[in-house]
Amino acid sequence: MKLTKLRNRFLGVSAVALLFAGGWEWQNYQCALKMPVVLGEPVIVEIHKGDSFQQITKTLTTLNLPIQPLWFKVLAIEKQAFNKLKAGEYELKSGMTMPDILALFSSGKTKRYAITFPEGWTLKQVLQSLSDNPKLDHQIKNADTSELMAKLGASGQHPEGLFFPDTYFFEKHTSDIALLTSAYRKLQSTLEEAWQHRAEGLPIKSAYEALILASIVEKETGKAEERPQIAGVFIRRLQQGMLLQTDPTVIYGMGESYQGNIRHQDLITSTPYNTYVIKGLPPTPIAMPGKAAINAALHPDNSDKLYFVAKGDGSHQFSTTLEEHNQAVNTYQKKP
Repeated sequence: MKLTKLRNRFLGVSAVALLFAGGWEWQNYQCALKMPVVLGEPVIVEIHKGDSFQQITKTLTTLNLPIQPLWFKVLAIEKQAFNKLKAGEYELKSGMTMPDILALFSSGKTKRYAITFPEGWTLKQVLQSLSDNPKLDHQIKNADTSELMAKLGASGQHPEGLFFPDTYFFEKHTSDIALLTSAYRKLQSTLEEAWQHRAEGLPIKSAYEALILASIVEKETGKAEERPQIAGVFIRRLQQGMLLQTDPTVIYGMGESYQGNIRHQDLITSTPYNTYVIKGLPPTPIAMPGKAAINAALHPDNSDKLYFVAKGDGSHQFSTTLEEHNQAVNTYQKKP
């Protein structure tokens, strides 16, 4: 085996040496190495698993890149990279030369894409985003929630809220389930760490209950400075046995019937998520909370506020008594 490798290497080096016997050819080779192959916009090249060096060269020339096949092959032999080019999708940037391209293909530094799951998204929105992404391999299309959680190794869990909102980077042909697995694991680690450092005396029995509360906080406000205040209101309501009376849970419980408005009938219709009717937390999260919302749920403010109302500018007016709250409602919600 060693003799064969030595012989092949000797033959390759010998071929290169013969080729360079004439100074003219040597000059051509040096010019070819320095000449930019990519001009203008970046070019995307995909090397498929099992592609031969000849097939890779053909792919480059098919894309109208001025690769000189002979010199490209000579370069690969010289750099001992002939059989070391890795499969994947690569981005060839303007100004790259043949040595740059060969080095890139040998490194395996493939093009990476990004997908973002914003804070407050529901599972339905996450799955739609994955389904719409053409760079992913789709393995969970039309899968029901039990099948989905089984693939994640979390059978029996309700999937809503169990994925961390973030930007995830991936290579072409990454599976959608692989991305979901990353988001699931990141949520678990983030939640567990936050739970271990929670404030004392909270009326929350588990990390999962904290996640449920965090999802409500996430949907109630997008202002970072208000999250502990919103969480504080709900914590005190739980402590005093008051109804949470939060609209986002009502909307979630309405499902597809929600058309942009909550009617009085919706507020008195019993669903597992209607916190105007049920006491305590709903049975599951209603969206994906971010780290800030999780921390707010586990470190609420310690004021005496029990009510809040939207002011119309994205912020809220907080009140201690029902009388103050009704005055705030008249100020900010009642039309003149």
